[in-house]
Amino acid sequence: MIADNDIRVGNLVWYYDLYMNETAFKIEGILEGYVYNSCLPKSKLPLAKVNPLKLEADQLNALGFVKGEKEYGEDINVYSYKYTHKDSIYIRDEGYSFQLLTESPVGLVPYGRPLVHVHQLQNLFYDLTAEELAVL
Repeated sequence: MIADNDIRVGNLVWYYDLYMNETAFKIEGILEGYVYNSCLPKSKLPLAKVNPLKLEADQLNALGFVKGEKEYGEDINVYSYKYTHKDSIYIRDEGYSFQLLTESPVGLVPYGRPLVHVHQLQNLFYDLTAEELAVL
């Protein structure tokens, strides 16, 4: 289950469909304990049946993050997303979660809480850049 204050319109989540398949969808609306999407049965779903989508390394590549390359002396567990000509978002794959990194005089240092779900990355990206992270 996911809390209504953890999600916003545009977040990617999932639910079990009629055949018990995990079906991902993008939230189009949130109101009074329901999430809305035109592809859902009856176009809405109780929040109690909505689940967060686990963030995986291959999703980062699909979202535009670039993995560090060993031949350039970069950490192969660090992904970067360049959103302006001089600013980037850095995330390190910890195996079980993703840790945000920031540039400092001593290199990249961790900050904030680790990310585990796609909607957390979407919300963070929006907070940092005021742009939506293109998913689905």
